[in-house]
Amino acid sequence: MDSLPDKLGNLPSRPGVYLMRDKAGKVIYVGKAKDVRSRVRAYFNNSDERSQIQFLLRRVDDIETLVTSNDKEALILENNLIKQYKPRYNIRLKDDKSYLSIKVTTQHPWPRILATRKIVKDGNRYFGPFSSAVAARETIDIIEKHFLLRNCTDHNFRNRSRPCLQYQIKRCMAPCVLAVPEDVYREQVRQAMLFIDGKQQELIAELRQRMQAKSDALEFETAARIRDQIQAVEKTLEKQRMVAHWGADQDIFGLYREGGFIEVQVLLVRQGKLTDNLSYSLQDLEFPDEEIVGSLLTQFYQGQRFVPDEILLPVSLEDREAREEYLGERKGKRVEIINPQRGDKRHLVQMAEENARQSFSERHDQEKARETMLRELQAQLRLRRYPQRVECFDISTIHGSHAVGSMVTFIDGEPDKNLYRHFRIRTIDPSSGGDDFGMMLEVLKRRFSRGKEEADLPDLIVVDGGRGQLAMALTAMAELGIEGVDAVGLAKMRVQAAPRSAEIERSEERVFVPGQSNPVILKRNSNALFLLQRVRDEAHRFAITHHRKLRSRQTLYSALDRIAGVGGARKRALLRAFGSVKRIEDASLEELVKVPLMNEQIAKEILRALRGESQ
Repeated sequence: MDSLPDKLGNLPSRPGVYLMRDKAGKVIYVGKAKDVRSRVRAYFNNSDERSQIQFLLRRVDDIETLVTSNDKEALILENNLIKQYKPRYNIRLKDDKSYLSIKVTTQHPWPRILATRKIVKDGNRYFGPFSSAVAARETIDIIEKHFLLRNCTDHNFRNRSRPCLQYQIKRCMAPCVLAVPEDVYREQVRQAMLFIDGKQQELIAELRQRMQAKSDALEFETAARIRDQIQAVEKTLEKQRMVAHWGADQDIFGLYREGGFIEVQVLLVRQGKLTDNLSYSLQDLEFPDEEIVGSLLTQFYQGQRFVPDEILLPVSLEDREAREEYLGERKGKRVEIINPQRGDKRHLVQMAEENARQSFSERHDQEKARETMLRELQAQLRLRRYPQRVECFDISTIHGSHAVGSMVTFIDGEPDKNLYRHFRIRTIDPSSGGDDFGMMLEVLKRRFSRGKEEADLPDLIVVDGGRGQLAMALTAMAELGIEGVDAVGLAKMRVQAAPRSAEIERSEERVFVPGQSNPVILKRNSNALFLLQRVRDEAHRFAITHHRKLRSRQTLYSALDRIAGVGGARKRALLRAFGSVKRIEDASLEELVKVPLMNEQIAKEILRALRGESQ
């Protein structure tokens, strides 16, 4: 096997992708270049003293290269490899699933519009994501009110015998039971999609023509309804700021960096109107601006995200033409990537940069507030370490059945859901009625065993409970020889009615600390208490959610056990596809048939059995 210096001497001078691996063989960085040899050697020529670059290179043990025939192929390959390996030192944007998107079920003969956090390649249309959930739901409300599209499930749509309340209050055409012409309904869907896509001016022009035509035909009631549609659209337009007189669809990127911190703002402009903005915060990245922006674009336009006519950037990219070609193929028309130097478009980029600077300033202030809160927690509980990383543990069970443990992780006072974990209880007999202390001990020992092995331990652990649960934490650490990790127990506030009185008595939250007989009572308005409660409540929510999934899975299995032809493999496939009996019951025959291992006969039998049970 060639050594790293040998590989550096034999790198190809061609377009391609390079993968940097650590000593364990794990991919820690993926990059692309027009000239792989030139780009990779630039990292190792000792001329780049940026701390992040040096930090990265100290961990590189091997480099793998993959050449491509052109720059566009390298771009696509880089995108796929980043998604596959999720390298530690590549930019990772916040998952769009954390934002709401709007889904239009265009694959259905009578499409519906709904909010979703999951974007899949199912042939339907997705819009967003929306940075504001309120904005997304307001959009859907306007559509339901003025475009009269259905919002019922496919199951309800198929099985209705008379119009529902939505029809009675004039928010739906009721195509489920009434003879609504399909072309009329589809036209409403098309107009609704124009509205969602920010193409309000185009929509208003169409609606005014229709209104005039209906008025000329003396169909005044229909004309009045179209007038109301126009007014609703115009009201939405009033909330949006005009930023470009040429009416283009644009995404405008702004970058602000300070030290090792980077703030990115993306302004979404549709037909000249600023419709939304997205913010991304990155840190410990000292790569050149060009490389950072290129990585941002690679991730930003994944999936079903709308590709505008123009993308305005604060820097120029060496692979601009390849990216334009790639995005143009996705859009079906030409896409321009521009680094404007003057004029109105340059002003738009400057606006995005100023928004990025302002966002950084606000976030920095929030970080200072969180640091103050963590310092307060450290002082009041006399912790040995600054609690930068806090883990909280909770147990969820009903009489010992489906017992699960949860672990949530907060970094710098904020949840990091990538580090959340579930633990199925293995050592406690469910028939015993549930040993909460034993379950907590099992979960903590499993967590600390792995953490010790990987040198991945928190600064503070919080257990949901009192002295008993805290004792389990201390026992687990003592048995594994773990030192330097602080531990506390947070006992829930007790609420009870006062004797002979209608008043309610509330005890204070109690924090149990090792080596101290009496619990610490934090002030109710204490920032430290607020953080502990937030961490504890999040652990409880996470445990309960998983516990419900397990119960739902058991319910699903028991409901399907009685259906002939549905064995273990099919049950697992149905579980992965739908997750609950209710969703299977609401599914269409076509949706069921698409599930692996399923056929039409079995699908019909499942629907017959489940819907029969529900009657």
